[in-house]
Amino acid sequence: MKKAIAAAALFAVLATSPLSAQSSSMSFFITSAGPGDGANLGGLAGADQRCQDLAYAAGFGDLTWRAYLSTVSMGGEAAVHARDRIGSGPWHNYAGDLIASGVAQLHSDDANLTKESILTEKGAMVNGRGDTPNMHDILTGSNLDGTANTAEGHDACSNWTSNGEGSARVGHHDRQGGGENPTSWNSAHGSRGCSQENLQATGGNGFFYCFATDANAPFDALRRED
Repeated sequence: MKKAIAAAALFAVLATSPLSAQSSSMSFFITSAGPGDGANLGGLAGADQRCQDLAYAAGFGDLTWRAYLSTVSMGGEAAVHARDRIGSGPWHNYAGDLIASGVAQLHSDDANLTKESILTEKGAMVNGRGDTPNMHDILTGSNLDGTANTAEGHDACSNWTSNGEGSARVGHHDRQGGGENPTSWNSAHGSRGCSQENLQATGGNGFFYCFATDANAPFDALRRED
């Protein structure tokens, strides 16, 4: 009888302990690794799947994840804007810190977007300017407001299917360095090319941002339980 009571007590403790990342409110992260094929992400679908896979491996697979990537009009398909793909927020990083309350704040100076707050799905910081190697160029294909960048020569690396010719807009997750907008997290400058070597040569590694479109889901579930 005593063993049964002790076992029940232990189960109760374990059930309320934060044993996994699923107890966190994470709904935003920067990928800890790219596919290794330059800007060829398998299109938006492939990039979304990578977000989903990384989130699942980290214990956050119950949410629906989308890559913060824009595409240009091509082959009869209309342009896609990154800001329209990511839900309405609010978004929190691995540590539970608020990144932005919504799309408008995300694309404003009020967003909490720094090297220290832009964490991977594992809760780690990514190398920036001054680190070896520098990996602060983050693929977005976007303008400052999150719409598709359509500047001449920028084709989002054939809409994220090219590892050779083309160029894509990148941001600086550490918000420093060169370019037209060196302090921009999503639109600092264009990439030199689309290959892994070209991305690395200018301070990148094929990383991108992932957002949960149903960021409120964990909180909604708690409210329903209440």
